[in-house]
Amino acid sequence: MRFNPKADISTGRVGDAGSSGGGGGPMRIPLPGGTKAGGGIGGILIIVLFVVLTQCVGGGGGGGGINPQSQGGTAQGMDQDSERYANCRTGADAEKDVDCARMAVAVSLEQYWAKTLPEQNGAAFTPAQIITFSGGVATGCGQATSQVGPFYCPADRQIYLDTTFFEDVLEGQLGGQGGDFVEPYVLAHEYGHHIQNQLGTMGKVKTQQGPNSDAVRLELQADCYAGMWARDASDGDGILLGLDRGDVDEALDSAKTVGDDRIQQKSGQGVNPDGWTHGSSEQRMKWFSTGYNEGTLAACDTFSARRL
Repeated sequence: MRFNPKADISTGRVGDAGSSGGGGGPMRIPLPGGTKAGGGIGGILIIVLFVVLTQCVGGGGGGGGINPQSQGGTAQGMDQDSERYANCRTGADAEKDVDCARMAVAVSLEQYWAKTLPEQNGAAFTPAQIITFSGGVATGCGQATSQVGPFYCPADRQIYLDTTFFEDVLEGQLGGQGGDFVEPYVLAHEYGHHIQNQLGTMGKVKTQQGPNSDAVRLELQADCYAGMWARDASDGDGILLGLDRGDVDEALDSAKTVGDDRIQQKSGQGVNPDGWTHGSSEQRMKWFSTGYNEGTLAACDTFSARRL
């Protein structure tokens, strides 16, 4: 993954909430199999899904989703910005600094969906913001800790990320191979949830567990949306100069690593499809590849797919 050194990344919607020891119980969720650790890995929190199901997320139509003002949510991260990203101005900065690389990926994702969503669906696009934090963070969905992993909060339409997740959990606990495209894949997946929120897709989630559940379909669709963005970035999009096969392989390995069956095995439990919420490793790789190969929202319609 290489960045265009002349690209302007200063508009990237990335902020930092700083370090906090706060947070705790409400946002911690179990890994499949019952081990309390790591929740929300590569996806959205179960408590967030509960908010989606119970606080009038519109189904089906474009422009659906939770309105932060009407639901009492606030864009927490907007008011907690540190100077972490102050020096991120150009793609040349992104080549040298991982924080600036995150900023550049945010710009790339925003530009891609600002073009693609109206073209393919006719829906208006509203960008998301990415908030990094350490320890704990206040969100429109409640207090969260580092233990939950990266997640999207539909109530404030922001993506939250403790950057220690990739080394400590994805590589350390779950045994992923790592690489510089792992974080972009995860951010693209979470941005996929933002697109689902805008399209009202989250309102389709009725069943929350099982290999063919709506929750799994939601997560696999977010993987497919991540693949769509990666396809566009592979040819160079003004921010990225392109991706190589190694980058795509890193994304596929990450998708495999956060498959429900893989997590169940790593937790020391037997594979139990009835407990799946995100999909198997094979399913997650398949749907990322579908988005990458097809590049359309229609191809990513997991809710109509007979077989996942």
